[in-house]
Amino acid sequence: MKVPSVRPRPSAIPLSMTREKPVAGALSKVGIDGDDEQRYRAPALEKGLDILELISRASEPMSIGMITQALGRSTGELFRMIQVLEYRGFIEQSGAGYVPTARLFALGMEQAPIKSILEVALPVMRKLAEDAEQSCHLALRADGDIVVAARMESAGLIGFSVRIGYRQPLVLTGSGTVLYAFQSPATRARWEAAFDPNLPADKLAAFRARAERVQTNGYDEHPSDVVPGIVDLAAPVLRGEVAAAALTMPFVRKVPLNVEQGHALQMVREAAREISSELASSDVRV
Repeated sequence: MKVPSVRPRPSAIPLSMTREKPVAGALSKVGIDGDDEQRYRAPALEKGLDILELISRASEPMSIGMITQALGRSTGELFRMIQVLEYRGFIEQSGAGYVPTARLFALGMEQAPIKSILEVALPVMRKLAEDAEQSCHLALRADGDIVVAARMESAGLIGFSVRIGYRQPLVLTGSGTVLYAFQSPATRARWEAAFDPNLPADKLAAFRARAERVQTNGYDEHPSDVVPGIVDLAAPVLRGEVAAAALTMPFVRKVPLNVEQGHALQMVREAAREISSELASSDVRV
């Protein structure tokens, strides 16, 4: 099994984020790129976060031995951490190893901006799935990936859907292309820093070109790069001029086909506009 890498996390919180005066001698200066910044350290918390990140990126359950080897730490250092994470419901045993639970995802969904998007989007998505007889889902960005935050099953007997929490690299999906397309140049550059460092230059150039077409057209219509035979129909859910989410229909050409692909695309775009409009009217930040 290929052991996933863990990105190093900042080990502390900058003093600029607190108004309290530091206690003399309690802080040390850490040089970063030639600049000295005072930072707090929390080694125990860092170990727990490293374990969570590692297990979350793994393609199969990870044993304690695999975790300690990947993180370069002893069993004694991590055993109690793993026990606590399991007790608190963040990881669970599966076979001979540990896998992440949906607890972190559920906590993230409780954030007010995300919760408001879901509250607005779900009724619209339900109607879209019923009218088009195709499934649809709502995707958000998570680092260099997209993550499915909500889905609605096809009202017909046949359809294709993805589970909530499903992740794929942003550059491989219609949802990711739409999310990227409707961002500022500065935000795009920041997102690219989270892409796979091994992404070939020609693949990145092709992704950028596709995103420019999406921004011009206002939608993405493209054969799935993940599932052959599926055509992703995606449109942005906007806050102002920025994509907060992507509404995507994995279109299945089935028999009988009551709604043609072109009509389904228009339905996706109209649904995304309706969600955007309702989101703007209920969101005091826009």
